[in-house]
Order: sequence, then C-alpha cells, then structure tokens
Amino acid sequence: MSETPTLLIVYHSRTGGTRQMAEAAAEGAQEEENCAVRLLRAEAAGTDDLLSASGYIFAAPENLAAIAGVMKAFYDRTYYEVLGRIEGRPYAQMVCAGTDGENAARQTARIAKGWRLKPVADPLIVCTHADSREKILAEKTIDAPDAKACADIGKSLAAGLAMGIF
Repeated sequence: MSETPTLLIVYHSRTGGTRQMAEAAAEGAQEEENCAVRLLRAEAAGTDDLLSASGYIFAAPENLAAIAGVMKAFYDRTYYEVLGRIEGRPYAQMVCAGTDGENAARQTARIAKGWRLKPVADPLIVCTHADSREKILAEKTIDAPDAKACADIGKSLAAGLAMGIF
C-alpha cells in the first residue's frame, strides 16, 4: 500500500482574509480522509515542508499589485533548494485582493512554472473591495460563497491526490 499523500497549504495573511481562505481550503481538504493536510504560515514553511508534500495550495494577499512580501520571502527562501526536486506535483493558488489580484496570480504562476509544478485549478481571486486606506488596513471577512470556493479547491486537490490522478 502506498503512503498517504499530503497536501501542503502555505499562506500569509495580515488582515485575516487570506487566513480565512486558507483555513476554508484546509477544511475542505480534510473531508478527504485518504489525504493528510498541513496548513502553514509562509514564515514557518520551508524546504522540508515542500519536499515532503505531494501537492500544494499557495494563498497570498496582493499588496501594491504584487504578492505580499512575506509570501515572496517564502519563495525566495525555498526556490533554489527544491528546484528540480518537486517537478510535476499539482498545485492551486488563491489570492485575496482589494481590487484586482491578477498580478499576484501571475507572479505565483510564474514561480510555480519555474518549479515545473502542474496547475490543477484556475487561480481563485477573492476581491474584498478594499480600495481606501481604512478598508485596506481593516480586518477582512471572507463571505460564504468565496469561502465555499476555497473549500472546494482544497477538497478537489485532496481528492485528486488521494485517488492518484495528480
């Protein structure tokens, strides 16, 4: 019998939106009993976490039209250490954005392409409509339909890992 696959969810969140998205994805993934789920903040995740996982969900806020610096630092710390060692593994990504999110999604996709990961879902961008200083800095609440979309990504990726289709 083969080893139980592991889905690693790496995220950064400053105002709570991306954390809620990552937690929803983890909850959805945990419905699949034949897949282990690890939820780690970007500052705590490292090379060994990437190497030991079978697939990934990367969740980051978009700050100033780019992935958040803490998430970028995670990629910077791990990129070359795992290059050529995680090729072909599946991934999905989620972006919590105030008004757009497209550039953060492009940046994450480019990093994943360099790692030669296999995208298994379109990027999920949740727009919080934070377009002023007050709204940007305020704690976020992800609404139920967006949280369900996050959970569905987690559930789908975990199920695909458990069935061996990724």
